[in-house]
Amino acid sequence: MRTIITLAVASSFALAQASNLSLTNVRPTYGLLGPVRANTQVLPGDSLGLEFDIEGITIAADGKVQYSIGLDVTDEKGKVAYRQLPRDLEASASLGGKAVAAQAQLDIGLDQPAGDYTVKVTVTDRAAKQSQSVTQKVQVLPAEFGIVQLRTTSDPEGVVPAGLVGVGETLWISFAAVRFERDKGKLQPNVQFELRILDEAGKPTLTKPDSGTINQDVPAGDKLLGGQFQVALNRPGKFVVELKATDKVSGKTATRSFPLNVLPRR
Repeated sequence: MRTIITLAVASSFALAQASNLSLTNVRPTYGLLGPVRANTQVLPGDSLGLEFDIEGITIAADGKVQYSIGLDVTDEKGKVAYRQLPRDLEASASLGGKAVAAQAQLDIGLDQPAGDYTVKVTVTDRAAKQSQSVTQKVQVLPAEFGIVQLRTTSDPEGVVPAGLVGVGETLWISFAAVRFERDKGKLQPNVQFELRILDEAGKPTLTKPDSGTINQDVPAGDKLLGGQFQVALNRPGKFVVELKATDKVSGKTATRSFPLNVLPRR
């Protein structure tokens, strides 16, 4: 399992400094600051974010936070499949308080065997010399046609993560298809992507879904088909985003969905 740790740090609004370190509010996400996943089932080639809060971390008078983070992944037999040795990190908590937020991201290899894995994240407060760990079960599904590497960003390059979003902003939804087939003639894939957004009543916000197709100029060695949709957030509300991929060569389909909360304009 090829695994990469990425960290995002933010301030909390707690008022008092605590002495005991704890990792709380653990949740799986689609990318950094992305929507919460319904489960931790992943396909080979997918990415899984694990976000959590580091409570009770030592925050210096100037707001500096010094800590380290390491990661271990073990299979169902307890054998280590991947290990990221602890790395020393620094963050800033400009608003003070007692906590910062962080994330570990797992990139699952395209040939990763199916099975149940346990992810253990260990954080050490370097100032207080205290450590705490949290574990998360992850199930790698058998390789099949599907949508992977889903993430939401504020830029078309897919670099700036989109956390809380509001009216007037633009959301970019990036993703990829994996395990698609190619036609026997041109040896090209033919995958159609569709994006549909449902309102709180479960009704589509538009009568026609946004769509696009990738069916040409795909190099023979490519195993991922990347796509992207742009969503203009013109009104507040709670929505559900539905993404569908159809492999027109094999006839297989795959779907992903996630909640979208658009805040009112300030």
